[in-house]
Amino acid sequence: MPYELKHVFASLPQMERGQSKVISGDPKGNNFLYTNGKCVIIRNIDDPVIADIYTEHAHPVQVAKYAPSGFYIASGDTSGKVRIWDTTQKEHLLKYEYQPFSGKIMDIAWTEDSKRIAVVGEGREKFAAVFLWDSGSSVGELTGHSKLINSVDVRQKRPYRIVTGSDDTTAEFFEGPPFKFKFTLKDHTQFVNSVRFSPDGAHFATAGADGQIFLYDGQKGELVRSLGGDKAHNGGIYAISWSPDSSQLISASGDRTVKLWDVDSGSALTTFSFGSEVADQQLGCLWQKNHLLSVSLSGNINYLDKNNSNRPIRVLKGHTKSIQCLTVHKGDGHSYIYSGNALTRMLSLTLCAPRWDSENGETECFSGKGHTNSVCRMAVNQNNELVTCSMDDTVRFTETSSKDYSGDVVKMDSQPKSVSVSSEGVSLAVCINRIVLLKDKKKVFTLDNLDFEPEVGALQPKGTTAAVGDAEGKIHLYSVCGGTLSSTEPLLEVAAKLTDLSFSPDGAFLAALDEHKVLTVFSVTDNYAVKGNFYGHHAKPVTMSWNPDCEHIATGGMDMNVYVWDINDEDKRIKLPDTHRLHHVSSLAWLDAHTLVTTSHDASVKQWTITY
Repeated sequence: MPYELKHVFASLPQMERGQSKVISGDPKGNNFLYTNGKCVIIRNIDDPVIADIYTEHAHPVQVAKYAPSGFYIASGDTSGKVRIWDTTQKEHLLKYEYQPFSGKIMDIAWTEDSKRIAVVGEGREKFAAVFLWDSGSSVGELTGHSKLINSVDVRQKRPYRIVTGSDDTTAEFFEGPPFKFKFTLKDHTQFVNSVRFSPDGAHFATAGADGQIFLYDGQKGELVRSLGGDKAHNGGIYAISWSPDSSQLISASGDRTVKLWDVDSGSALTTFSFGSEVADQQLGCLWQKNHLLSVSLSGNINYLDKNNSNRPIRVLKGHTKSIQCLTVHKGDGHSYIYSGNALTRMLSLTLCAPRWDSENGETECFSGKGHTNSVCRMAVNQNNELVTCSMDDTVRFTETSSKDYSGDVVKMDSQPKSVSVSSEGVSLAVCINRIVLLKDKKKVFTLDNLDFEPEVGALQPKGTTAAVGDAEGKIHLYSVCGGTLSSTEPLLEVAAKLTDLSFSPDGAFLAALDEHKVLTVFSVTDNYAVKGNFYGHHAKPVTMSWNPDCEHIATGGMDMNVYVWDINDEDKRIKLPDTHRLHHVSSLAWLDAHTLVTTSHDASVKQWTITY
């Protein structure tokens, strides 16, 4: 194969304030999984860079759970569909698909023999169902609740029991199979967010928005005690998870803490405190072998240290929303990937701009207050500054070594669409109805009152020439001299509106992408004569990147495909089909001559090895 997927830097869980997030593990303890949009993400718990993404749901997925056998995963989406799919093969073949009710699936639980599945959520006529995994036949009725059911769990030994927790402030206890309503548990005063049986089946616990955790007998459903006295947390509790030996459990709360409990005494052994921001609320947790994980409202996944409650062992960071752009940079002996996303609507105005280590996937996010709207384009200049333009009408210069938004901000007179840099310290910002030249982090020249609508711009690497593509398919060339822009010949034309424009690293070629799915390469040294027209995309291409060898160029588009073109042979190309499957390729860049990085609206970053 001329291409191979090298790394997947997966998205974080997509979070919602006031909504618990289910993360679960496989029975062998090697992997954990969670959901983001229409994706189910499976990650190795010891090495989270090892990741796999399941993308076959047509609607956003709420929850996914391994069967106790480990051979299958059941995942449920917002339409009420439950898909049961294979885990042993890369293709994740679908085994069965059911729709137990019409509405959002909130939680799923298997019986220990991997033959029965209980699902709960927000249905129109019913809120829960329990059925055989291979036929869909009902094995009981889970009735009694009057509102959305948030959580369900099954006792992992016979006799089987099911417990559910609901927004109606109650938990219901069922015996079976076939499963029948036994009685209602009314100890909580607010929403019941999480219910979980201990692995040995001796107990189950319920946790609610009232900050309380109650412990019950696993077979009879009788109340044993509450944990922490009158209140386990000062805020609502969104998730609980048992230790493998059933002697302890952890709880995640909106009070920005995770607590480790001794079940016999009902007392907290350790309290893990996070920051003071809303984003530090803890909405999910998982105890997997020796790993204790929690999920923050920001989406960060925290590996907790039982011996040190002051700081996590590690924190997995990244994106929870679609990635708009990326760039690459080498420094400190490492290759780094920078990515920018759309503004999240739930948190503060700080825009996440992670820096990924290209080898191990370790991620650092810039701290402080960044852009207040979507980042459109980014590049790294010769001063090792990350230059970004945003829909907040600014161009920002951020030192890559500082890792925080303490750099200079240049306010534009209109919204910037693209930004490019040269080796001479010059930057070019193409904005609505104007072109702006910047030097030393200041505006030095502006062209406005244009007779065309600029869409995208590019600076020649040495900064002597600027190219600006417009909405009519014309490319305007400017000479850059003395901090000014002077129009120069020739006026270039392509088939349609420009979507991207870029000079080759050696400045010998100019490549243009247009909405008519054509890549046009001009030879700069031959007075911009057309070197070649490259066809292949069957939907609008939106991004491109020159290979460092200046002989290949990669393009990505709305058809979800990436093509790597040989500019010396129009018929020679490498096709990477369905690069991100669910969404189009939003940006791409080369780490080196054989390593291509792509991003998409699935919030993941992928590395590909290309062989010519």
